[in-house]
Amino acid sequence: MSKPVSTAVKRLMTEYKELTLNAPEGITAGPISEDNFFEWEALIAGPDDTPFEGGLFSATLSFPKDYPLSPPKMKFTCPMFHPNVYANGEVCISILHAPGEDPNMYESSSERWSPVQSVEKILLSVVSMLAEPNDESGANIDACKVWRNNREEYDNIVRDNVKKILGI
Repeated sequence: MSKPVSTAVKRLMTEYKELTLNAPEGITAGPISEDNFFEWEALIAGPDDTPFEGGLFSATLSFPKDYPLSPPKMKFTCPMFHPNVYANGEVCISILHAPGEDPNMYESSSERWSPVQSVEKILLSVVSMLAEPNDESGANIDACKVWRNNREEYDNIVRDNVKKILGI
């Protein structure tokens, strides 16, 4: 007898189907393996008119067993110099923070994760984050400093990363 499919898997299957049929431009995502819907790969095209333009950035999404009650974790698997991305690649944006009030008072509960969010909304938020970093609560202090103090240097570092990723 097979195990019943969990609510999380049903939701992830539905989101995957929707993303395959109606993927936003510049975004692809889906399970790494059909055997495990809790681990996804994503590819995000760098937004136009930003130093990320022309890049294709790989990431993983790891979903908790109680998804969509809790948010997934997202991590870039390519070099990423950005104020809202930790050195290990982990993405730090409001939509990926657990529901409820922010103990640090940086963000309202409406900006944080809720079960109405989706993989598509996460990935679109990450595209926006690439274009417009939030340096108020940075994850990468070096990137925050360069972003604030020397935008030309920041843009050059990002463009160099894009070239590395593309093998140019």
